[in-house]
Amino acid sequence: MNLEAEGLQKRYGDVRALDGFDLAVPPGVIHGLLGPNGAGKTTAVKALATLIDVDAGSARVAGFDVRDQAAEVRRRIGLIGQNAAVDEILGGRQNLVMFGRLYGLSKVDARAKADHLLDMFGLTEAAERAVSTYSGGMRRRLDIAAGFILTPAVLFLDEPTTGLDPRARNEVWAAVREVAEAGTTVLLTTQYLDEADQLAARISVMNHGRIVADDTPAALKRQIGGDRVTVTLAADTSLDSTAERLTAAVGIPAGPDADTHSLTFEVGAGVTALAGIVRALDDLGLVPEDLVLRRPTLDEVFLTLTAAPQEAAR
Repeated sequence: MNLEAEGLQKRYGDVRALDGFDLAVPPGVIHGLLGPNGAGKTTAVKALATLIDVDAGSARVAGFDVRDQAAEVRRRIGLIGQNAAVDEILGGRQNLVMFGRLYGLSKVDARAKADHLLDMFGLTEAAERAVSTYSGGMRRRLDIAAGFILTPAVLFLDEPTTGLDPRARNEVWAAVREVAEAGTTVLLTTQYLDEADQLAARISVMNHGRIVADDTPAALKRQIGGDRVTVTLAADTSLDSTAERLTAAVGIPAGPDADTHSLTFEVGAGVTALAGIVRALDDLGLVPEDLVLRRPTLDEVFLTLTAAPQEAAR
């Protein structure tokens, strides 16, 4: 594993920022870390990146212990925080050369690395422009490029697209995928559920300082139920009668909703069930006004897993 944490604990006064945090991430994948505000995501990243010490537990990054071998860990990681670290007065190339020199590269190597990264992240044409003239997406791509100066084994991205418009977010997503394809392990913290769904091969959901679920996006969605097929009928169609006939025809109970004049089928394999429902409607001579196959979303998973105890019990 490129990232391992076991039983991490961190207190700030009476607040348990980390309360038995566990994580295991293999090399070369994008792993999402989700959680509401105050769940402990940023604290976990800081602990793994050696920026803070923990009260208990252990962690290894790229094979090195974050406490006993912190200097070795820092040589092998990149960290992109929520706020851009680049200098807005300098140009894109100047920023990357500066970071390269700070990392100990020679002038020649720093310039070569800057040129490579500008090309990799699609910023060559804007290389000489002041960063203050960059769009939000370009600025974040440059920020990620700066974190990739030493080709880190692990890259920490802490809410990298906060405040960006959809186009800029897509630009950053493309850059993150490119980083992972180059072999770097990426730990992505985000509050955007679609972002984790798009990028992460596996997701850990965090609440109150600990991991409450860890699986692939598809498996997490399955935890809260299967697919649903909703059939909206014409207003003059008898809802109860049609529900009985369709239930008998497809062998799946139909749940009527008088407000929307629709029937909902809770199904396992949505596409297969959808075909059967369409055939049954045709056999009964019914033409629906709408027919929708709906799958669980990460938003629903997130809300279910991070609900307050009294809410979850309802």
